[in-house]
Amino acid sequence: MSDIQNKVVVITGASSGIGEAAARLLAARGASVVLGARRVDRLQALVEELQAAGQQAACRAVDVTRRDDVQSLIDFAVERFGRVDVIVNNAGVMPLSKLEALKVEEWDRMIDVNIRGVLHGIAAGLPLMQRQRSGQFINIASIGAYTVSPTAAVYCATKFAVRAISEGLRQEVGGDVRVTVISPGVTESELAESISDEGGRAEMREFRKIAIPAEAIARAIAYAVEQPADVDVSELVVRPTASPF
Repeated sequence: MSDIQNKVVVITGASSGIGEAAARLLAARGASVVLGARRVDRLQALVEELQAAGQQAACRAVDVTRRDDVQSLIDFAVERFGRVDVIVNNAGVMPLSKLEALKVEEWDRMIDVNIRGVLHGIAAGLPLMQRQRSGQFINIASIGAYTVSPTAAVYCATKFAVRAISEGLRQEVGGDVRVTVISPGVTESELAESISDEGGRAEMREFRKIAIPAEAIARAIAYAVEQPADVDVSELVVRPTASPF
């Protein structure tokens, strides 16, 4: 039996891309998935599809920049399935632009979603996992958590922060709670749709020519989840074989 079987997994940003792919894979392997995102219509369609296949799934509208929303998602998961074993902090945005473009509102949005969203997931889930004396956070970072490129300064800063927060959490929680950072390289997703700057769009179009499917990152998530409780996969970088980055 897979160690994913019967686990309760909460996934943010689950209406598309990596979050959707992870929901499909983990549900197929026997997990009960609780999905959160702003586009609740897409979540509901995905839940209905999974349930029609005999899988356990539920959803709730969530804006990860709102702490109460994330807490409500965790509370809903506990009410529905009795516990939470894994929280995948996946929601993210990537409106790339050079700093000189002064897209300050986009900077703020990245900070709110990419950093505060992860912190809100931790704040909602950590007390529960400490009471359970078990659990796992899987925080989705990026290859941008390891290197910086033009147009990506603020985005990379938020992903460096995800790594730092995750490592601090790992050191603090001891042996009961596992913490994993997964850093995708160029992956098929809707992230590029948030880029309003034409220079950033052009750069991302070039990157996307070698993108790997979201299912590749879903498999990495499953790998981290299925390890025995005494094995903590701390960091995984998953990128296209042809990627120079």
